[in-house]
Amino acid sequence: MKVLRTPESRFSRLLDYPFEPHYVDVNGLRMHYVDEGPRDGKPVLMLHGEPSWSYLYRHMIPVCAAAGHRVIAPDLIGFGKSDKPADRNAYNYQSHMDWLQSLLDQLDLTDITLVCQDWGSLLGLRLAAENDARFRAIVVGNGMLPTGDQPVPRAFQLWKNFALYSPWFPIARIINSGTFRTLGPDERRAYDAPFPGKAYKAGARMFPKLVPVTPDDPASDANRRAWQVLEQWRKPFLTTFSNGDPITRGGDRYMQERIPGAAGQPHQTLTGGHFLQEDSPVAFANAINALLAGLDQAPSGSGED
Repeated sequence: MKVLRTPESRFSRLLDYPFEPHYVDVNGLRMHYVDEGPRDGKPVLMLHGEPSWSYLYRHMIPVCAAAGHRVIAPDLIGFGKSDKPADRNAYNYQSHMDWLQSLLDQLDLTDITLVCQDWGSLLGLRLAAENDARFRAIVVGNGMLPTGDQPVPRAFQLWKNFALYSPWFPIARIINSGTFRTLGPDERRAYDAPFPGKAYKAGARMFPKLVPVTPDDPASDANRRAWQVLEQWRKPFLTTFSNGDPITRGGDRYMQERIPGAAGQPHQTLTGGHFLQEDSPVAFANAINALLAGLDQAPSGSGED
């Protein structure tokens, strides 16, 4: 398998991204992750989606770390500073799950708060369900765990076809199309940095194809089993969706109705597009901190089980 590794020079002097790199080997591939805040702090695992990388959380990481949390923000395989198999067939739903599971095991994380968006939710919600004893809370912004049992919008099919077949796949422009604000040139450079050529974009090209859209999708059964866990999830489950995302609109209410831990939580609707980390990063981070502050102050047995 041909594996590409983005030259480190592509990441030099990135705007608002001063974080030291950390790496683990996941099944023979190098995965990069940010690790900020006190090492004895309870971990906040921030999972990015398509086609971004940990740069997406650059304004949130310091806010959560300053509150005493250990913030871990990995780059999924195929993204950011992580290795990038050049063959599109190297990427499937289960392989991404296996890579994240390896990260979780090697760092031996417990008492985790999951923060996820987009494909970070497709992976993170499964990860939490399959490792429920390791997680203390979940925060979802603009994300979902599909099983293929629900119809998908035509817009998604168009997006999938574009990702798979368009000769042009401009990462920074795609991200900017999902934000209210206009990204500056340095920010666009940062989002393009991991992808110096077309061959580096195999993972990003494949993600839309991996979303379960039919009941017999290879990932559907595992996602249904994850939902069985989530439907019994009584630990805190917070939604922080944005007001301007046509892709996931309504998903927050759907999860609030199905997941017991969502009851009574201070759910928020933040200002922004699909990538709310760009439009409302501080509000998003403050919502996480407020949830965890309440957990830390709660009497034993009153907020977690």
